[in-house]
Amino acid sequence: MDTTLNDHSPVIAAGCRTPFLRAGTGFRDFLTYDLARIALKGIIDRSGLPPDEIEHVLLGCVLNEPRTSNVAREAVIGANLPLKISASTISMACISSAQATSQGAGLIACGRANTIIAGGTECLSDIPILLRRPLRQKLMEMRRLKKPLDWVKWAAGLRPRHFLPEIPEVAEFSNNLTMGQSSDRLAARWGVSREEQDRYALRSHRLAAKAAEEGFFADSMLGVPVPPRFKTVEQHDNGIRGDTTLEKLAQLPPAFYFPFGSATAGNSSFLSDGAAAVLLMSYRRARELGYNPAARIVGFTFTGCDPYEELLLGPAYAVPKLLDETGTALSSIGVFEFHEAFAGQLLANLNALDSDRFAREKLGRGAAVGRIDVERLNTRGGSLSVGHPFGATGARLLINACARLRDENENLALIASCAAGGLGHAMLLERLS
Repeated sequence: MDTTLNDHSPVIAAGCRTPFLRAGTGFRDFLTYDLARIALKGIIDRSGLPPDEIEHVLLGCVLNEPRTSNVAREAVIGANLPLKISASTISMACISSAQATSQGAGLIACGRANTIIAGGTECLSDIPILLRRPLRQKLMEMRRLKKPLDWVKWAAGLRPRHFLPEIPEVAEFSNNLTMGQSSDRLAARWGVSREEQDRYALRSHRLAAKAAEEGFFADSMLGVPVPPRFKTVEQHDNGIRGDTTLEKLAQLPPAFYFPFGSATAGNSSFLSDGAAAVLLMSYRRARELGYNPAARIVGFTFTGCDPYEELLLGPAYAVPKLLDETGTALSSIGVFEFHEAFAGQLLANLNALDSDRFAREKLGRGAAVGRIDVERLNTRGGSLSVGHPFGATGARLLINACARLRDENENLALIASCAAGGLGHAMLLERLS
């Protein structure tokens, strides 16, 4: 991607999101599709974009139900947008919407599009629960049954255990480790104590509570009417615990490796529902339509690492790669928005970026990338406090980074995230207004 501003530079013209709610609360009766169409309608209404201008809709989603397998397309139809709009759904675990926005930016940068809505959606209140494989196989056999004896033989093969549901777990297919177990392992390897994790979680909740109280989320957050009575879910994320204390967090037991683990319900992100969308445009088209873009996407990158030993260490690989590709010094960045899957995961990545040994052995560099100033990191809270709808978090980070560039009068913002499968993402933004 060309790192100089030009007519084809991808810029962020607008962004919005629903409140992020704890799974099983205010959005429990919604489908993932519902949240997506609300976000699409919201960004069009707020930006004043003529719907005919939209060329593509790209949405991230992780645990979508089969009836709306291409939830982006269903959301386009549900939002009553022009049917000529191309739409696709991207699944890349917790960086699904980061991939959606990056693909959109790439299409714009190479001159293949001028106006794209990208983002993501997730309703973890309504995850697809499967039948176990033996029962699925038996049900498929039903199509071949004709005689009464066939049915008798078929029924004789059923066992009570076949009827137990199969609930998706947040675990790796390759090694069966849960995310929490991987965070515990990573924190132990990088010397992150339980107290450090609790202190960081406390910081996240307090900063998010302060940002919400001061109205920093209001510009980008939608009120959502919920049927059948259409009572509006107000512009507030309901997982923020501004009244928590270090003492309360310290009392929580380990959630994944009892009794010696350090990841708990208090210093881990929680299952959430929500959707987010950003309006991506070429710099030329944005100017033609009278938009004042918040920022341009200077560059982005995706990486992979060992899913067993380094599952959540993706940012430590993606950040230096992006800095090298864009010729950017870490010291020149004023805004950092990093995904907080777990406090231990985030702090381990910060330690890795500041490690000479990691730089030499894993990155082929002579010295550490550098220490990120925590005072510039996630100053309005993060996934630990605001919430983490898997498919939408990447777009939330982008919206937050743009707002912070403006409000904190900074020039450059760095976004980074980890994801299942040992994946990492980083994106660099430059303020335009």
